[in-house]
Parts: sequence; structure tokens; C-alpha cells
Amino acid sequence: MTFQEYFSQIKARFIGADASAMADPTRIQINLTGEAAGTFYVEAKGGKLSIEPYEYHDRDVEITISSENFQKLLDGKLDPVAAFTFGKLKAQGDLGRALELKKLLKG
Repeated sequence: MTFQEYFSQIKARFIGADASAMADPTRIQINLTGEAAGTFYVEAKGGKLSIEPYEYHDRDVEITISSENFQKLLDGKLDPVAAFTFGKLKAQGDLGRALELKKLLKG
């Protein structure tokens, strides 16, 4: 699967998601490695969620994870804190903002 195909699935999953519980604003860049390697950002601002396939230079945190492990996060088969603890997910920047992503994963 290409990055563009994978990204389309991610975006479709979160269209209309409620971001009102997330800290405002939250700007997260996600760098995927592996089969569907690529970069996208997630921004929660004013209770609205944006997900776009671009680098976000004004980000709060940058997360690097394999596309396989990111899918496990989305499916609830991998806890984000455990992924970070065991080195399956790397984060640079405001780790508190990285945890905001958990609020979307529960939805």
C-alpha cells in the first residue's frame, strides 16, 4: 500500500471526529516509516480536526512510528504509552501534546 492510499484511509477514519476534548491548539506531525512511509499532520484547533499530508513546521510534537505500529494504535492493539516506552514510537517536542492523540484514538 502506498502512503497516499494509507493516508486516505486515516483521513476517512477521522473525518468528523470530535476534537473538542483536545488541548487547543494541538499540532502533531506524524512521520510513518516502513511500507507506507510518509508524513502527515494532525491539528486540533477550535474543536475542529484537520489531517493533511504535509510537514507541519510549527508543530508542538513530532512522532515517528512504523505504518504497521500506527495501524495497531488505530485499532487499539497498541497503547501509545507502551509504544513510546518500548521504542516503537519516538516523539520529539511536547510529549503532553503527543498524548492528546490518545483522545482521538478512543473515538
